[in-house]
Amino acid sequence: MNRVVHFEIPAENLDRAKKFYSENFGWTVNQLGPEMGGYVLAHTGPTDDKGMPQDKGFINGGLMKRDPSAASPVIVIAVGDADKAVDKVKKSGGRLVGEILDIPNVGRYARVQDTEGNVIGIIKPFMP
Repeated sequence: MNRVVHFEIPAENLDRAKKFYSENFGWTVNQLGPEMGGYVLAHTGPTDDKGMPQDKGFINGGLMKRDPSAASPVIVIAVGDADKAVDKVKKSGGRLVGEILDIPNVGRYARVQDTEGNVIGIIKPFMP
């Protein structure tokens, strides 16, 4: 069974969003550089030295600039093979939103739209 492993929250103003989530929920936010598209990691609890959750009861996420492929929050589901998962989504009436991406040191990632119009992320996590 595939499970939710990450979330993404789009924002018009990343600085304002970082302040909101850190002040209201105590999340630690980490701004990444331009090589990662200005993505902001959001840690929702204690993490190890690699930024992974120490407690299996929570997941981390990210904040990103709002774009047409993600106008509202996105859950991200881990899969065994991102390309095969996209093919399966298409065969069941969904569609690929954008393109399948290789994110350095993270994994192979795609956004897909389900049959109800919801956009979700799928990722084959990078395992060294």
